[in-house]
Amino acid sequence: MRMKTKGALIYDFNQPWSIEEIEIGDPVKDEVKIQMEASGMCHSDHHLVTGDIPMAGFPVLGGHEGAGIVTEVGPGVENVAVGDHVVLSFIPSCGECPTCQSGQRNLCDLGALLLAGTSVSDGTHRVHTADGKPVIPMTLLGTFSPYMVVHKSSVVKIDPSIPFEVACLVGCGVTTGYGSATRSADIRPGEDVAIFGIGGVGMGALQGAVNAGARHIFAIDPVEWKRDQALKFGATHVYPDVFSAMAGIAEVTAGGMARKTIITTGELKGEDIDNYLNCTSKGGTCVVTAVANMAEMDVKLNLAMLTLMQKRLQGTIFGGGNPHFDIPQLLSMYKAGKLNLDDMVTRQYKLEQINDGYQDMLQGRNIRGVIRYTDADR
Repeated sequence: MRMKTKGALIYDFNQPWSIEEIEIGDPVKDEVKIQMEASGMCHSDHHLVTGDIPMAGFPVLGGHEGAGIVTEVGPGVENVAVGDHVVLSFIPSCGECPTCQSGQRNLCDLGALLLAGTSVSDGTHRVHTADGKPVIPMTLLGTFSPYMVVHKSSVVKIDPSIPFEVACLVGCGVTTGYGSATRSADIRPGEDVAIFGIGGVGMGALQGAVNAGARHIFAIDPVEWKRDQALKFGATHVYPDVFSAMAGIAEVTAGGMARKTIITTGELKGEDIDNYLNCTSKGGTCVVTAVANMAEMDVKLNLAMLTLMQKRLQGTIFGGGNPHFDIPQLLSMYKAGKLNLDDMVTRQYKLEQINDGYQDMLQGRNIRGVIRYTDADR
């Protein structure tokens, strides 16, 4: 039996999100139905609109950063129960495949299905339009709807005292950014760190750098308000672009440059890679977290300097960690006052305001906008 609800869909590239009636199927074996309470508005969903992240087709139900309450579980689900508060892991993490067993749970083999749109459990579509067309949910989630049915490997139980509007942030942005700093970059006390792009992911990386004991933290963003926010979150120096950052970092470090650089811009451009490496010290690491257009193949990079300066160019997804461990841990740090999530939520929106929210993101008015569902949405 299908449940009627609503969701934010796109039917083509470069079109606004359309709020319309959808139908969600009941959970089958190993699946969980969730009443959504909050969804972060991550830049990756805008990459669906631009075509940078191509899904298997249209229509697409957006949203991959969410928190809610379990309302129903299918057979075989033992990790959560009805009434539990949960965050969705945008990459499923089964814990059993060879990749998970090797310790790389953020690269779970189930991730191969992320953009296909069919459920992990039985290969069918769980979401349909009102007239019965299959809908592809972003990363098999679709948090831009008040309800969802997902595989148990994407569901992480959390402390019920955590407000949903901050809990949702660790479903993608904060966990990705924080892990980019503490795991992928492996920042050590006293190291100098440069972070390019201060949105939800960049601010997570900045807080990771602070907690890891970085000495100088250089935050680079073209938006003045975001640079001001970065200083409040612990950055020591801010710059509007890569060239002023290059000069500033060289001055502060006496030419040594940043031991670790983290790229969390809204969109990754291959032409910028060499500039990021030029901001990185010899023997240093440049972590690439930002998403590029999947057709992007050209990179500007001085290969001789890569070799002679022994630099490392490191890709990362979801912070390089274990979502089922990292998500509860980061929320426990929030509760202990060691992670500032409250000030990362710049504005809250209704689902019907989603296009306004993304306009605010693109114009640099938000660290993170959050859609907050209420009884009026049910």
